[in-house]
Amino acid sequence: MEGKGCEAHQHLSYPCGHVFLTCCEEGEEGLAPPTIKKKQRPQPTALPKKGEILFFYTTRCNGPCSQQCSVVRGLAQCSCFPGFSLMADGHTCEDVNECVINTHTCQANERCVNTVGGFVCERQISCSSGYQLRNGVCEDIDECVTRTHNCGMGFQCQNTDGSFTCNPKQGCLTGFTQDSHGNCIDIDECSSVKEPCTSGFNCINTVGSYTCQRKIIMCSRGYHSSPDGARCIDVDECQTSTHRCGEGQICHNLPGSYRCDCQTGYQYDAVRQICMDVNECWRYPGRLCAQTCDNTPGSYQCSCTTGFSLAFDGKNCEDINECDSNPCSQECANMYGSYQCYCRMGYYLKEDGHTCEDIDECSQSIGNLCAFQCVNVPGSYTCACPPLGYSMSPNGRTCQDIDECAIGSHNCSASQTCFNIQGGFRCLSFACPDNYRRVSDIRCERISCPNFQQCQTMPLRITYYQLSFQTNIIIPAQIFRIGPSPAYSGDNIIISILRGNEDGYFSTRKLNSFTGAVYLQRQVREPRDFLIDVEMKLLRQGTFTTFLARIYVIELR
Repeated sequence: MEGKGCEAHQHLSYPCGHVFLTCCEEGEEGLAPPTIKKKQRPQPTALPKKGEILFFYTTRCNGPCSQQCSVVRGLAQCSCFPGFSLMADGHTCEDVNECVINTHTCQANERCVNTVGGFVCERQISCSSGYQLRNGVCEDIDECVTRTHNCGMGFQCQNTDGSFTCNPKQGCLTGFTQDSHGNCIDIDECSSVKEPCTSGFNCINTVGSYTCQRKIIMCSRGYHSSPDGARCIDVDECQTSTHRCGEGQICHNLPGSYRCDCQTGYQYDAVRQICMDVNECWRYPGRLCAQTCDNTPGSYQCSCTTGFSLAFDGKNCEDINECDSNPCSQECANMYGSYQCYCRMGYYLKEDGHTCEDIDECSQSIGNLCAFQCVNVPGSYTCACPPLGYSMSPNGRTCQDIDECAIGSHNCSASQTCFNIQGGFRCLSFACPDNYRRVSDIRCERISCPNFQQCQTMPLRITYYQLSFQTNIIIPAQIFRIGPSPAYSGDNIIISILRGNEDGYFSTRKLNSFTGAVYLQRQVREPRDFLIDVEMKLLRQGTFTTFLARIYVIELR
């Protein structure tokens, strides 16, 4: 920058001026809020004359390219800065509108505004009806004071949150209410009161009151009035024995009437007016019995031919069981006129149709039967786990981790803390530095500091954490969150990684004014342990306070 301000880009041509402005803005990040910048098109450059080619490329900084130029195999290749894309001519760069293609990071209550090479997020604040925005806060509007209410002459305005109410200045007698002009008018209790009269009575409104009058109801044939006289209900002729069904018929009640039906297995003959037997064997041929059907009064009966016996259901026929005299290697199934040998689970039937042989599930299975190792046994298989650090789950297929720290099978010393991981454990050391005292199993608090200046930089509290995750975790992945507890309005934090991120596997992100997060941003290809120090600076009421989170990150296979 050579000590020059950001305004110096105005004296440079495009795109050198844009590069200068981008670097300048990155260097001043956090010093001022983002501003909305209008797009500026680059000024056209005159075509060079003969003998002026060297001067042309020196002036534009990028040769034939509008932004960045590189030489590949003796030819110029153009590329663009972040926030721009290369156009079809292969030389010119155009701005990418992040707000349109939805690649911005604005929150739901923020509005995205596109800028040259980037975007900014503007906070949007809107107030509900009855409120007004003042100094960034929605405040209630007192309609009674501002005289924006619509209360009549006979009413008094009373302010409420977001609205107002109109209360009568003077009361009316019972059965009357005030209108918008303050006059007393009659209340129609029949329409305003829920169920003013009991069932069977009609409501008649009167001046200042109402009366109830009994209903007069006439019912059609087959119905009679309910005990309260409010409605007509059906007469059950079958229950009161007022029907005219003949002997052997069944009465079925209907709304306002009844029906006479024949018993099961009979049908009504309208000519002779009697119920006649139905020959089910003729009406449903081949559907009632497996072999032979014989009609009976009101029903039917099934029978079987020679070599079969009637089943328990009285319809199907069972074959003679040849399995009693024809042995199989394992199991036998009876069939019509024959039998079939079959094997138990874990075996298969050989070509002779009688012998069963074991199936090797471990070698023939398409999928993975076991989480770690499959062992074949006669008629089945078993699963095995690694010899150390795991035990078999109750389902017999997957392996579950042994918590060496919980059962006390670790070898950590008394000054170390045991931390369980998948298939093993870690012994972690935890000690408080000078000028700190231990207040819990994972926390140190500052008790003194050499001088006032060091008090401003030394953490008020140091907290130890342990995390673990698999090497195949999807990145970027949020692995830790940090923030003050409790948080207050006006709080603001700054988070950073002080130590342990030399290879750049981790990054920090500020989620809001009082919450930050640590992300794993690079894939770790093999199991590895990390110890990272995450610092949080809390700005509260004009004073900075520092907190330190010391995180043991253990990555597993």
